Amino acid sequence: MGIKTFNPYTSSRRNMTALDYAEVTTSKPEKSLVVSLKKNAGRNSQGKITVRHQGGGSRRKYRIIDFKRRKDGVPGTVKTIEYDPNRTANIALIAYADGEKTYILAPEGLSVGDKVENGPKAEIKNGNCLPLENMPIGTLVHNIELYPGKGGQLVRSAGLSAQLMAKEGKYATLRLPSGEMRMVPIICRATIGVIGNGDHELVKVGKAGRKRNMGIRPTVRGSVMNPNDHPHGGGEGRAPIGRPGPSTPWGKPALGLKTRKKNKSSNKLIIRRRNGKALTN
Repeated sequence: MGIKTFNPYTSSRRNMTALDYAEVTTSKPEKSLVVSLKKNAGRNSQGKITVRHQGGGSRRKYRIIDFKRRKDGVPGTVKTIEYDPNRTANIALIAYADGEKTYILAPEGLSVGDKVENGPKAEIKNGNCLPLENMPIGTLVHNIELYPGKGGQLVRSAGLSAQLMAKEGKYATLRLPSGEMRMVPIICRATIGVIGNGDHELVKVGKAGRKRNMGIRPTVRGSVMNPNDHPHGGGEGRAPIGRPGPSTPWGKPALGLKTRKKNKSSNKLIIRRRNGKALTN
């Protein structure tokens, strides 16, 4: 996909870019794979805000994505490439030979009419889903399972891929987009290829209203609040934080504080963290 610019008839339009959606082949989703999406504006069942800066936004329907890819031995054909308002990646509508239709994440290079397969016997081809033990070392993959049968949980955003680095015993070693080296059970499945729509990260939002359309409300800095609203607030004019480090509105340490538990069970599967340091248990 390419990036589209606009005539600068306002200052916000001058700094705005958008995707040209050249890969998208239809604007109408498959009705049987669409469900209503309820908004909660960051509030829980008691009506209390648990996630700030959420609310409003354009209406959208949720597309049911097949992250598990468990339909083995039945070839499927790509019918359409579609835009999904719920994620950065595009999605592909797959029609299987037995009549079933599903959505999958559209990898780079997948086009209408291509064939895809699932299962251990699937060939090493873009868009096919098979266990890591059946892939050659060096393969680029996405939509990776962490637990066999649970469905893909890792590497699902536009333009991302992980690389299969090694296979030993019950585990395969993957290099994730963050640089982290992690072991995953070798019987877990992944989809071959790089997720498409890689230009998504190059888009400039350009104006505040576009963020509101996304359902993101304004963020106010703590330093411009009153001291009864935020630990950073108060003072005459611009003032420093006035404490050892940055804090949340509730006085907890922020910005750089490590929150991962030292005794987390998955620590033993992480070979190297994304900062390049080996993880010590």
